[in-house]
Amino acid sequence: MAKNLAVVSVIGRDQKGVVARVSTYLASHSINIEDIEQRVMEGLFIMTMLVDLSELDTSLDDMVLGLKRIGEEIRMDVSVRLHSAPERKRIAVLVTKEPHCLQQLISDVAAGALNADIGIVLSNHQTLQPLAERHRLAFFSMPSGDKAAHEAFLLDKLAQTDPHLIVLARYMQILSPGVIGRYPNRIINIHPSLLPYHPGPNAYKQAWEAGVRVSGCTAHFVTPELDAGPVILQDVFHIQVGSDTLEVVRARGQALEAAVLSRAVQLCVNDQLVVKDSKVIFRPGRIPSAVERER
Repeated sequence: MAKNLAVVSVIGRDQKGVVARVSTYLASHSINIEDIEQRVMEGLFIMTMLVDLSELDTSLDDMVLGLKRIGEEIRMDVSVRLHSAPERKRIAVLVTKEPHCLQQLISDVAAGALNADIGIVLSNHQTLQPLAERHRLAFFSMPSGDKAAHEAFLLDKLAQTDPHLIVLARYMQILSPGVIGRYPNRIINIHPSLLPYHPGPNAYKQAWEAGVRVSGCTAHFVTPELDAGPVILQDVFHIQVGSDTLEVVRARGQALEAAVLSRAVQLCVNDQLVVKDSKVIFRPGRIPSAVERER
């Protein structure tokens, strides 16, 4: 008999008896646990179970509701998803004039490194329209001088696309709480410094003028507080103080920006992280896909 696999995820403050409680409920409905991974970080418990529903003795809806009730009782988030082929995500990319991050994402999709499609590219300039159109990507732009009108334009286009993730690929505008609130923990940004150092504009210039010998970039979720959202990834590059020009520092940083943003997007679309208590927590290990398990 072919297996009917699903993934059960449990996330919340650590407490005793969680594994036993969930496992007992699953067993009571003839659900076999194929694999289990769990982690406790800073008091946060994260568990992922791969289960076989082939002999489930109740409806799928009732099983899910039962797990949700357990989650409410123990004050944890419990979710269930069928473990078919990973869903291919849709991403929207917001840009201004710099091409390096958009080009990296385009290359990732073409190489099969990203389980997502770029559904739309939005901008406040037309500079990157030729790049988008060369790769047959829908591109729309509107000047941002009238901020309210520009954000209405963004929200309209995003609603039409319904993206799983919005990527600010050097989009040099600050989004209002009204936009951010529509997509909580679904907008990520790449910032050219090791936050919380050098927030805001001209981060490379700030680092170069300060004479720091190590700078970097940060991929983070966007929140109403500027450059203060939960950090996904950071990486560094070195500055030769006294010999590196600002242009050299910027070029070195931009290459790193593209790489860090690429990896952060991959983590998001692969559901390899969760945001809890304003922190990004990576899920424990990785449950193998059904195809991998049959090899």
